[in-house]
Amino acid sequence: MTVAGYHVIDCHHHVGSLEAQGFSFGSADGRDPLTVDLERRVSAMNRLGVDQAILIPGHGYLRPDGVADTRRINDEVASYRAGAADRFPAAVGIAEPLHGAAGIAELNRMRGELGFVGLSVHARFQGVQTDSPLVLALVAAAAELGLVPFIHAVEGVPDEAIWRVQRVARSVPETPIVVLDAFSGPEHARHAVMVGQDTPNLYFDTSLAHHFLFVDAMIRAVGPDRLIFGTDYYSMMPGPQPSVVLDELVDYDLPDHDKAAILSDNLRGILGLT
Repeated sequence: MTVAGYHVIDCHHHVGSLEAQGFSFGSADGRDPLTVDLERRVSAMNRLGVDQAILIPGHGYLRPDGVADTRRINDEVASYRAGAADRFPAAVGIAEPLHGAAGIAELNRMRGELGFVGLSVHARFQGVQTDSPLVLALVAAAAELGLVPFIHAVEGVPDEAIWRVQRVARSVPETPIVVLDAFSGPEHARHAVMVGQDTPNLYFDTSLAHHFLFVDAMIRAVGPDRLIFGTDYYSMMPGPQPSVVLDELVDYDLPDHDKAAILSDNLRGILGLT
């Protein structure tokens, strides 16, 4: 599985249905959907050469019962990870900004009971803007608990604009923040480079980069120590999301230790993984 001798950890694997966008789990033979998901996920990882992945619940889940639904999906991801801990060394959970104090309580449960390492923010699914005071409060509480914020920033979503992520980062300057999907479009990627140069606690994953030039520009601007490999994988999609990064990075004019940093070591350091 290891690519060209490098251990590869994907920082961006979603587990769970995505009803908000019309995708849900199912299997023709009636088997447990999460069992089918695990088989598909591990198979995709093996094909891509990904040794391990960090799990994140899908944000498009239905939540008619509010906090109880959030607790349910966090519990599912914790159980999923426990079933294959060698492939999934850590998980990141969700606490909803609109749950207020109950969201803060879920952060404590995520850290203390479930052993999660981070908080995922995806404003387009959460009814807020990334720099909402409600998100700032969650991120501050997460930082106090040692949970690393993973903040989605998809191109074309004003509520997830890169400058909003920067405002969050500046509110907790000593806390590393992983920015997901910043390379999801050319203008977005260029803006991310400028923000990255001015905001040293931001780290950028490679998810949705359809051209390696986006990644190259960030490496040249901030160095390889703030890049993290990711693919934004959902198992219910027709196949693994393509990544131009692995093949290009192996041949990139960069020392081996810097390639290893992008493919796994930077993430290990941020999350405290062995």
